Parts: sequence; structure tokens; C-alpha cells
Amino acid sequence: MRRSTRTLGVLLAGLATLLGLGGGLGPAAHAEEPGTPAAPGLHISGGRLLEANGNDFVMRGINHPHTWYQGETQSFADIKATGANTVRVVLGSGQRWGPNSPADVANVIGLCKANRLICVLEVHDTTGYGEEAAAASLDQAADYWIGLKDVLDGEEDYVIINIGNEPWGNTDPEGWTGPTIAAVQKLRDAGFAHTLMVDAPNWGQDWQGVMRANAPDVYEADPTGNLIFSIHMYSVYDTAEEITDYLNAFVDAGLPILIGEFGAPADQWGDPDEDTMMATAEELDLGYLGWSWSGNTDPILDMVLDFDPSRVSEWGERFLHGPHGIAETAREATVFGGGTDDTEAPTAPGTPVATAVTAVSATLSWPAATDNVGVTGYDVVRVGDGTETPAAASATNQVTVTGLTAGTTYTFAVYARDAAGNRSARSDTVTLTTHEITTGDCSVGYRVVGDWGSGFQGEIVIRNTGTAALDGWTLGFAFTGGQTITNMWGGTPSQSGGTVSVTPADWTRTIPAGGSVTLGFLGSRGSSNPAPASFSLNGSLCAAA
Repeated sequence: MRRSTRTLGVLLAGLATLLGLGGGLGPAAHAEEPGTPAAPGLHISGGRLLEANGNDFVMRGINHPHTWYQGETQSFADIKATGANTVRVVLGSGQRWGPNSPADVANVIGLCKANRLICVLEVHDTTGYGEEAAAASLDQAADYWIGLKDVLDGEEDYVIINIGNEPWGNTDPEGWTGPTIAAVQKLRDAGFAHTLMVDAPNWGQDWQGVMRANAPDVYEADPTGNLIFSIHMYSVYDTAEEITDYLNAFVDAGLPILIGEFGAPADQWGDPDEDTMMATAEELDLGYLGWSWSGNTDPILDMVLDFDPSRVSEWGERFLHGPHGIAETAREATVFGGGTDDTEAPTAPGTPVATAVTAVSATLSWPAATDNVGVTGYDVVRVGDGTETPAAASATNQVTVTGLTAGTTYTFAVYARDAAGNRSARSDTVTLTTHEITTGDCSVGYRVVGDWGSGFQGEIVIRNTGTAALDGWTLGFAFTGGQTITNMWGGTPSQSGGTVSVTPADWTRTIPAGGSVTLGFLGSRGSSNPAPASFSLNGSLCAAA
């Protein structure tokens, strides 16, 4: 084990010059003296990430492309269900994506805390900018964080700020070092006490060792010393020797580092050795964050858009369940109750009840479990043929299970878990059958009236093609591109993930035979904006108009 070298950062900092890390002393200059009061939240000391109580915290987490799929919030619970203790959340500052609003970021932080995940928030807009634009893009990212200060203040126990994703500035060291230092100092001058995460240049991969050589200068420029470096390991440092040499250089110099992204198909990025990355990170007690829960480049889930946690890719299986994967190595943050001596499991939840069953979803609720310390969440599983498959996770005793198949019988059960990770016995089961999809006397037209990149305006026309007036209705459809309805006229929407249900306003409640009503709405969107594939009215499939 090399962990001892990290705690001796002061003595070993002299090795930095020999290892190509320059003459800086690294975090030794900021190390806590004995008796120093606990820092306000997550913080770096002696080259390690610590919680406010002084306990080590090693990130074992997953990247989630939230800004492109803002309506998909079930993923936070599903990521926690894998055993992860951290989620790195992709945000947009408005330079290229987004911006994610203060309300959305506050909601993300709430989702992280509800699911006992440390929240790494990162601005993705800085990715791949040319060197001349690197300073401007990182500076704008810092301004975005400053605009969120009211949301972020007081969250230092739970939130790490990743200033900007994968800035350029690679061929000229100053193209990365100068803008990075300026952004760090700008945030400190604005009063941020959070742990700041700094990405390596050139798509995060540090092709020419610029971060490796200049990390001490950047670290010493942070007056708080509360800064950690992030290397994205795809196709540059990909052999066992390159991986261990790169990470050990930082460790031996007492400089904090983690693997901020890794995992990719061999035919796209060569053949990176992710297993060695995880093994080396475990040996050195370094954090790692896998790319990505879904979205692109061989995600952890094997489907790009449906976020189904039961379908895990080959890479995801190794990442989640391999010998050095999350399930084997993650420890929950003590701020959520992890690392305690509590070994008593919660009682089994009561028998679940199914309501609001549709062709593709059902809501399950159950009597709450009890625990000597406190129940923190529930895991819903699908039961069949002597096996269990994860179906959903929830912080409360109710959840809507989506992605079901019409006319199909399902059996579900529930487990409770507490803050120490103890899991209850399984509840009794509930069996339900989803509705058949039948064709009704209706047609629905859908069109985008206006689209401005991060948002859009839509229109839905519902026509009654039957021979009798329709008094009262419920319209159902699903977005598949991460769209979220933010405002609607003519109806009242309810949205869970991509699934939307709309009930009428007073003036649209009645649709005469042969008549129609029109709904309008505003929505946010991700990188794409596909139309819903189908619409149902009162559970019956409508024709496309």
C-alpha cells in the first residue's frame, strides 16, 4: 500500500523535482497543524480529501449528464443503488449548454443529499476550447459559479465545485496554468470555501504532462489549499506502467488527485486499462468517477436514453461489480451516517400496494420500515423465476416504476436501508398487470412552435374523433430527450422522469364530438428535442394527427 506516502507529504515533497512536478511543496504548505479546528466541510489536508470531522473520504462515483437530460431525476437514486458515494453532475453555464438555473442546481443538490451522494458539480462548456479561448471560458465558468453562490453557500459538507471540464491550454503550459489560477483565485475572492476540482488540459488527459509539471504552482496559488486535481484517463495514460507512474507522481509529491473520468470502447479510444486504473486508485486510496451513467461513448448503462438501471453494459459490469469496482470499494460519507458502528438492519417494509397502473408505469407505496437510527431509503426490485432485478430506488415509501411493457404481469418487492448501509429483509410481494394499449376515439397533433437551444415552446392539439362529447380526460405521453415542461396553459402537467400526465383546465375539460382543444407549453431541453412517439387519452392510444 502507498497510503503512508500521502500522509508523509511534507517529507516526500522534495521528490517532486525528480518526478517532474517542479519545486513546489504541494499541500504540505497548507497541511493542518495538530489541534487545528475542523474545516467547514470537505477539505484537503496533507494531500488527502477529508470530511469536516477529519475522516478520509475517497470518491467512488459516476458521472451523470444532467444538463442534457434535466427531466430525468430518477438516476440519482439509481446511481446510489449501485453503491456509489459520489455523483459528478454535468451542468451548462450558457456558453454552449444550459444554463442550468439556480433552481435546477438547488434541486440537484437536494437530490444528491436525499440519496446520500456527495455532489461534484461541473461546468461542461469549457470542453475543448482552443488555447486563446481557454482563459475566457474558465473565467466565464467562474462567473457562473459566483451567480450560484446563494445556492452553494452552506453546502460545503456535500458539494465539490469542478470549475470547468477539460479546458484546452495544452501546448503552452501558461495556457492552462494562468487561466486555472485566475479562476481559482476569483472564486476564493468571492468567498467560496468549497473544495475546488481542477481538470487537466486537453480534454482532461494532460497529453504533454502540463498539469503534472505545473500542479504545484496551481496548488500554491490557492490561499486555502482546498483544491484537488482531476485526470481523465482514456487514451493517453492507458497502460499499467503509465497509469501507476502518473498517479504515483502526484501521490509522492503530496498533491491531491483523482481519476475524474474513465471508461470507453476499445475501438474508439485504443484499449485503456480501466481495471488497472481502479486497482491503482484502490491501492493509493484515490477517488475515481466512471463515465458515464448514460449518454455517449459506451455508457455504464447499455442503452443511451432510457436510463434503465437493470440494463448494464459490459464496461458497467466491470466498473460496478469488478474486484476493484464501486460495490467492493465504496464507503459512504460519514455526513450521511456512513462508517458508523451501526450493524442493526431496518425492519422489513410493509406489503406494497400498486396504484395508478398504466400501460407503461405503476405507482408503488408501502408501510414504512423502522430502524434504530433511521431509514434513509428503499430499493424496489422486480421478482421472477427465483431472481431479483433492481427496478427503482426512493428516499420515501412511494415510487413510480416506469419503462414497463403493456399487458404484462410484474411482481415487485421492497427493501429498506439505513445510513450505515444495512439492508432489511425483503417485504412481501405485490403483483400487477399493466394495461393493454387500446385505440381510442382520439387523435393528437404535436409540434414545436419555437426552439432556442436550451428551451422550446410546444403545442398539443387533442381531437375527439368519437360520436359523444368527452367530459374530463387525462393525456399521457413520454419525452425521450430529457425534456421537462416548465409551464403549461390549457392543462396541468405532472412529470416523473420523461413520463408526462396532463389533466384539463376548466375551459378545456369538455371536448365535443368532432371538436378539439389546444394546449401550449414551455419546456427545457437537452442536446436533442425529439417529439413523443405516441399519446394516450384516458389510457387509450390516440392516432397521430
